[in-house]
Parts: sequence; structure tokens; C-alpha cells
Amino acid sequence: MIRSFLTVSTGTLASRLLGFARDSLIAALLGTGAVADAFLAAFQLVNVVRRLLSEGALNAALIPAWLRVRERDGEQAASAFAGRVLGTVSASLIVISIGIALLMPLIIMIIAPGFVGSATLDLAVQNARLMLPYLAFAGPVTVLMGLLNAQGKFALTAFSPLLFNIALIAAIAALLVGHADAALAAWMLAATVGIAGLLQLVMLGSQRSARLATPLRASFDKEMRGFFAKAIPGMIASSGPQWLMVAGAIIASATPSAVSWLYFANRLIELPLGIVGVAMGTVLVPELTRAVRSGERDAVARAESRALELATGLALPATLGLAVLAEPIVRLLFEHGAFGAEDSLATAHALMWLALGLPAHVLIKALSPAYYARSDTMTPLLATAKGLVVAIALAVLLGHVFGASGIAASIAAGAWSSAVSLLRKGTSEFGFSIDKAARKRLPRIMLAAAAMGALLWLTKGLTPSDAHGLVRFIVLGLQIAAGIAVYGALLQILGVASWREAAAALKRPA
Repeated sequence: MIRSFLTVSTGTLASRLLGFARDSLIAALLGTGAVADAFLAAFQLVNVVRRLLSEGALNAALIPAWLRVRERDGEQAASAFAGRVLGTVSASLIVISIGIALLMPLIIMIIAPGFVGSATLDLAVQNARLMLPYLAFAGPVTVLMGLLNAQGKFALTAFSPLLFNIALIAAIAALLVGHADAALAAWMLAATVGIAGLLQLVMLGSQRSARLATPLRASFDKEMRGFFAKAIPGMIASSGPQWLMVAGAIIASATPSAVSWLYFANRLIELPLGIVGVAMGTVLVPELTRAVRSGERDAVARAESRALELATGLALPATLGLAVLAEPIVRLLFEHGAFGAEDSLATAHALMWLALGLPAHVLIKALSPAYYARSDTMTPLLATAKGLVVAIALAVLLGHVFGASGIAASIAAGAWSSAVSLLRKGTSEFGFSIDKAARKRLPRIMLAAAAMGALLWLTKGLTPSDAHGLVRFIVLGLQIAAGIAVYGALLQILGVASWREAAAALKRPA
């Protein structure tokens, strides 16, 4: 499982790094203000769809169902089942896309009520409609990715999202060179989103996974209705972080530039969340499903233990690093062109509060597969709904008093509410079991992360605020490298992991 996890994590890291380059260019191209808020509100809607369908969300329902049909009825029946899922998802999303296009003004008014009565609303509607073709492509892409993951093939699905960011970066670079008007640039960039989705579909459609979904047909028979009844709650629950951000954007839309500040801050949270969360959904669901179906309690405990160790080991240092170095990171990545110093400060403050919710988001990603492997998608959905209620209630209060920072704190509180709900429910119903090794390693991981955080805190004031961009880049890079080195060394000194164990894990088959 470690090798598969690292394969998916590496692909996700590459995609997220390209995402940073993309968002840095978006900040330089659009800055903050009405045009940027409109584009990012529409793009937030697309991001929810991406997480709703992809990055492990649909896998939570598709993989257990496909494996069950293959074990029970054979390869041919599994291919026919996959063909019906692929055809039904594709046909449904075409119809849904048309419906959403017609209702887009109402949808934007719901997710960004602060835009009502201003030109920003029309801009957001236009951008969102131009992005809609992506929705029709994302469904079949996700089904094909799920089929590959079900067979233990993670490399292609891990790296295919790179195409999305490459296409957008190329478009933004061309618009920057051409000095395009901001509104026109936003429209052209929105249209590129759909093209990026098409590129992913073409690439995956040419792979063997497409032949595993035959014959292709749309069906709403009893089996398909049962599948979607389980899939939809799990898909919604798997997109919990994005729903929390949508809830935050609803409140933030009443404050100029707040949607943009929250968006750029959240992009930094999505790097560690993506590395851990996507890998959890992609690798851990098949692993736990096989363990649960085999009835081997030791195998279940082993999978849950390694998942919790990996989640904790990556989430804690990331949380401390982002919280301590929020301002220099934001300034380095986004303070260019139309994105000014005041925008950097506001974004950094939001980032510090959002970072406090990162361990909760990762914990949710580690706990949810235990439910999905048991075909329980409603419990994660209810936990997500509870977190949304908490986030919205607090955002109304804290957002009014503290602005974007208060909304960010509310989002973090909502994430912790969902995580605690999952932990309580799982403990009472089937008991989360971790092995002896995990009970020994987890406190040591926390100690190593705390020491790394202390080092970053002591060195955070080394760079003068007026230093040249290259100097800031070098100093920040050295701080991060030193933090990683200290953390890695402490993990080895404390007996959590060794280079020999890591090399052995990489050599083991996925």
C-alpha cells in the first residue's frame, strides 16, 4: 500500500505544484476585485464538481461495487456493469449540464448572494456557463480512472490531472503576453476549462480501462439505482472540504475581494490535503474493501493503522509550516501584478486559520474509507452536513466581526466537527482498531512535528519585508528544507521510520 500511496501522492504533488503556478498566474492576470471574484466564484463551482466526481470520491462507491460483481459473476459481468455506469453517468451529466446552464443565474445567486445587484453577478454567470462542458467530461473520466484504480493501477490516474493545469497555464501565459483585458481574459480562461477536461477524457479513453466498460449503455434499472443511491451520498461526503469553502464563499461574497482571499489561501491548504486525501481515497478504499470482505481483522487494523500514520505524518508538519510561514509563502507565490501587499496580508491571515483545520480534513479522509469499505456512505454524508451547519453558523457571526479571517476560522471549526462525528460513530459501531506499532509511532510523529514547527517559528523573521523576490525565495526555500530535514531526522532518531524501511516499502509491489 505504501508504494501505491506514494505513486498517487507524487502525481498529486506534481498537479498541485502546477496548480500553484496556475493560481499565481491567475493572481497576476486578474488580481482581486469584481472580475477576479466573479471568475473564482465560478471556478469554485467547477472545483466542487472535480472533487465530487474525481480524486477518490466516486471510487468510494464504484470500486467496492465493481469488485463485488467481478467476484460474484465474473469478468464479463463486471465489464457490463462498468459499461452501464459509464453510459449512465455520461448521459446524466449531459442533461444535468444543460439544466445547470439554464439555472446558472439562480445558482450563482445562491452561492454568492453578495453579487446580487452588481455587474459581478453577470460576470460570474458568463464564466460559469463557459466552464460547464468540463462537467460533461469529468464524469466519464472519473469512471475510467476508478476502473484502473480497482485493478491496482494508479500511475496514469495520478498523473492525468496534470493536463488540466497545463492547459490552463498555457492559456494564462498567452493572455499575459497579449495584455488582454481582465474581463475578456476571464472569459477565455473559463472556456479553456472545458478544453482541459476534454484532453483528460481523450487520454484515458485510449487506455485499456475503456475496454473494461463494455457494452456502453445508459440504464436506470434496479441495480443502477441501487448503485447511485450509495454513490451520491459518498461523493458529496468526499467533497467535504470544497463544500465548506463554498459555504465560506457564500458569506464572503458580501465583502469585496474576500472570495479571492479565501480562494488563494485555500489553494495552499489543498497541496497537503491533496497529497494525503486523494491518495487515501484512491489507495485505501480498495485496500480496506478487500480486507473487510476477507473478514481478516488484522488486515483491517493494519490498513487503518498505516493510513493514520501517513495522514498524521504529513498533515501535522504541513499544518505547522503553513501557519507559521503563511505570510512569506503568500507573498512569494501571489504578490505579483494586480495582486498587492494588502491582498497578501489578508490572504495570509485567512491561511493561518484554514491551516488549523487541515488535520481534521486529513483525518476525515483517513476515517471515511472505513465506512465506504462497509458500503456505508450515509454516515460520512451526515458528518459533512453537520460540519456545514457549524461552519455557516459560525461564519455568519465571525465573518461579520473578523471578515475573511473569521470565515476561515469557521471553515476549520466545521472540519473538526465532521471529523469528531466520524470518529465517535465509528468507535461505537465497529471500532477503529490500530495496531501496536501505530500506538507507538503516533506520539513520536507528533513530537517530531512540534520540534519542526518550533524551528520554523524561531527562523520566520529572517527575511526583511522589503527583500528582493529572489532573496525571499532562497530564504524561504532554506527554511522549508531545514524543517523537512529536522523532521525526517527526528523520525529516524525516534524510531518512527528509517531509510531502509522506506526503500523496502518502495520495492514492494503495489
